[in-house]
Amino acid sequence: MSATSTEEATGSTTRWPRHTAAGRPVRSRGSRIGYVLVAGHAALTLAFGVLPALYALYLAFTAGDGGFAGLDNFTKVIDDFRFLPAVGHVALYLVIWLLLLVVLVTSLALVVHAVRVRWLSKALRLIFYLPGAVAGASSVLLWLFVLDPTVSPVAPLLRLFGYDSFLHVISPGHLPPIFAIIAFWTGAGGWIVIMYGALNTISVDMIEAARIDGANAVQIAWRIQLPLLRKWISYMGIMSLAAGTQLFVEPQLLSQASNAVVPNDYSLNQLAYLYAFQQNDFNGAAAISLLLLVIALALSAVFVTRGGLFETD
Repeated sequence: MSATSTEEATGSTTRWPRHTAAGRPVRSRGSRIGYVLVAGHAALTLAFGVLPALYALYLAFTAGDGGFAGLDNFTKVIDDFRFLPAVGHVALYLVIWLLLLVVLVTSLALVVHAVRVRWLSKALRLIFYLPGAVAGASSVLLWLFVLDPTVSPVAPLLRLFGYDSFLHVISPGHLPPIFAIIAFWTGAGGWIVIMYGALNTISVDMIEAARIDGANAVQIAWRIQLPLLRKWISYMGIMSLAAGTQLFVEPQLLSQASNAVVPNDYSLNQLAYLYAFQQNDFNGAAAISLLLLVIALALSAVFVTRGGLFETD
């Protein structure tokens, strides 16, 4: 019996990959398009990611004349009186922001996922996601009005806390929580949508079995959903950490709007900017960027190991 008649008799519709005369599989048009798309992404990553990083590595270990400088550039920037305060500012901001993300984003995702009314669930996801459409400098400009008690829509709340002027609100001691709130407002919605999608991958049978055993919504969230979200929470922490160490736009715009009440060397990225474009010291700026990279990689390693990001089930 031929292969065709056998397929007809058994009802099988299996399609085996075609091969060339040399025995190599014939690649489909879809796979070729995939290679083209990946090649484009790889080329952009190489041009705007890998090569600039290698150039920064070269600059960090060389002097202005191109000679080998060893660790001199790193010693110079660490000894700079502006370096440690900038590290403290960014560290405090990251702690507040990451806590807000882990606690509030996960909680809000669980609440939205628990809503059984479809239109309400969709509306909540849209509302949470909308602030992300006003990101970057536009978001900071919007917050300049929100933080000014003379024009802010939440002026009564600001005055309740004793803030009567814009300069009082943005005093340097208040900046870490302010920057964390701005970052949360612009970025939390996207992570809520991602966490919502991750919750949809949890087996419905598992949830139903827990309900039959008498578990309430809080127990299901704590005992089942949160442990299964651990990898996604770790991924959110890594990506947010990478973005948070690059703090620049918010303090830079506030510095300009406040006539330098907010210092222009508040963050490490600002300090690197000053080294490069005011002091014409690109080697020192590259050293700061590499220090940021090392710190971010070390903290990301903690998220990976503690969150079991690459563990297989």
